[in-house]
Amino acid sequence: MSRCNWPGDDSLMIKYHDEEWGAPVHNDKLLFEYMLLDAFQAGLSWRTVLHKRENFRKAFDNFNPEKIAKYGKAKYKNLLKDTGIIRNRAKINAAIINAEKFLEIQKEFGNFDKYIWQFVGDKPVINKFKKLSSIPAKTKQSDDMSKDLKKRGFKFVGSTICYAFMQAAGMVNDHLVDCFRYKKLS
Repeated sequence: MSRCNWPGDDSLMIKYHDEEWGAPVHNDKLLFEYMLLDAFQAGLSWRTVLHKRENFRKAFDNFNPEKIAKYGKAKYKNLLKDTGIIRNRAKINAAIINAEKFLEIQKEFGNFDKYIWQFVGDKPVINKFKKLSSIPAKTKQSDDMSKDLKKRGFKFVGSTICYAFMQAAGMVNDHLVDCFRYKKLS
């Protein structure tokens, strides 16, 4: 069985690749989780974030945007002390702001899914990459998503972060063409 080579021999990365990455997501709760985690990934490896995912789940109330949007100074200070997560002031602040903005989009569009999938015409973009080096860091769609999210007040949503989110949420299929997941998700 052939798979993309980016997970290496890390069992958690392999499981994530084989079961999650690139599968289309239409569940608002999971979309918010990916958005929060991708913001914390900025400047770091996905492996680092993935290995702290369960700690993030506990620290951020199971990725519940309603609860996160209400975090006050005490919770913020506790998060800064939590060694199980990435303790970056700007990223923690962004998680709280993004939860508020996420809820605003849900209210405006009925759900976040309807809003976010518009950037790919409501269906996954199926790419045909043969090598990892061919996969872009960002695209026109991620540029547009980033611009609109920023306009709405989101933080840590640059085009590269948005493209990583799109890959995770299955808005694009960037599995290499010889990967067993490519055909399954195309």
